Amino acid sequence: MSGPVILKVTRAFATSATRAFDAWLDPADAARFLFATPDGEMIRCEIDPRVGGGFTLTERRAAGDAEHRGRYLEIDRPRHLVFLFAADPADEGEWTRVTIDIVDTPAGCTLTLTHEMDPQWAVYEDQTRKGWTTILESLARILES
Repeated sequence: MSGPVILKVTRAFATSATRAFDAWLDPADAARFLFATPDGEMIRCEIDPRVGGGFTLTERRAAGDAEHRGRYLEIDRPRHLVFLFAADPADEGEWTRVTIDIVDTPAGCTLTLTHEMDPQWAVYEDQTRKGWTTILESLARILES
């Protein structure tokens, strides 16, 4: 059996680490960038921002509703966030692990997202990387506007 698929996406932001971190836990911000697509309508964004809490975001899309869920494992504001993640209804065993690390830079901050997936999801690695890249681009637009 091969090891987990580990993908990383890094993005610089012209804002503070605190502002970038808080956007992940604020429902108003998260509904604008987290799993939001240009043609979809975010119909549900619930966030319980504590270790053991979680999130559910549901976007209405042409092909049907897309649901994304997470459960927070670590919250160390404003530097480190870890959550279990599942797209659409999934069994507990199908959850993957996402880690967000944020460091200050002279121009703002740099965020590194690490997504660890079971080898069974390796076929989705490129699609997943593109999805997270798009999410971080959307986050930049709301943080830097």
